[in-house]
Amino acid sequence: MRGFRARLVLLLVCLLQPTALPAEAVTVRYPEGVSHGFLVLRTLDGKSIADGESTQVTRGDRVTSRMRFRFKRGSIYEETTVFSQRGTFRLLSHRVLQKGPEFKRPMETSIDPTAGQVTVRYTDDDSKKKILTERLELPSDLANGMLFTLLKNVQPGVPKTTVSYVAATPKPRLVKLEIIPQGQETFSIGSYRHKAMHYVVKVKIGGVTGLIASLVGKQPPNTRAWVLADDAPAFVKSEGPFYGDGPIWRLELAIPAVWPEKAAATGSQK
Repeated sequence: MRGFRARLVLLLVCLLQPTALPAEAVTVRYPEGVSHGFLVLRTLDGKSIADGESTQVTRGDRVTSRMRFRFKRGSIYEETTVFSQRGTFRLLSHRVLQKGPEFKRPMETSIDPTAGQVTVRYTDDDSKKKILTERLELPSDLANGMLFTLLKNVQPGVPKTTVSYVAATPKPRLVKLEIIPQGQETFSIGSYRHKAMHYVVKVKIGGVTGLIASLVGKQPPNTRAWVLADDAPAFVKSEGPFYGDGPIWRLELAIPAVWPEKAAATGSQK
């Protein structure tokens, strides 16, 4: 069986040519503004593994978004994204830093779409520090660092929306993300009931490489995300990997509820 699979892969490599999947910039339906939110990262069985926060500031049509997590075992994840929202969303810069026991290797990835350059700093399996810089033809619909923003703006009635994405493993590679709506689901916050649009985000490598990946079981897992289906759409939660072949984690909103006892007592007397 293994020999047959190897021959099949070789035959397909010889016969098939890489194909490009169409992609499209997402139109700005709900412009981003100033925000500051708190996040929690959990395993799928509900165990909390990291606390996080996200901030966002705007200057004209330029948005700077930051998200960071501190893991209970000491790992760090930090992401900074700058994008414009003039008609369509367009990535201007993106940086991700990940290090600690939760990640297979320390890595820092920087994307400069204007220069078409991707730089990856990482530590290899022999604990040697490496720097990998590559020039790619980066399209205007890059979704790095903007996925949740895009999900609030895609047309839920469209069967599939395709955008581009730079994946670093650590070698950077341009792939496609297919955003597919799954319908609305009901959830509750206290006594209030809401509806969220459920999306599945599939990674499509494309061409012969993608075909081989699916045959040998290396296809990246899907990401699932839920967005409040309302006149003011908002991120609710997601389930997916933070890096290529990483575990599936659940990202949710969190509400800070721990107050110093003295401050709480003072506040109750006013």
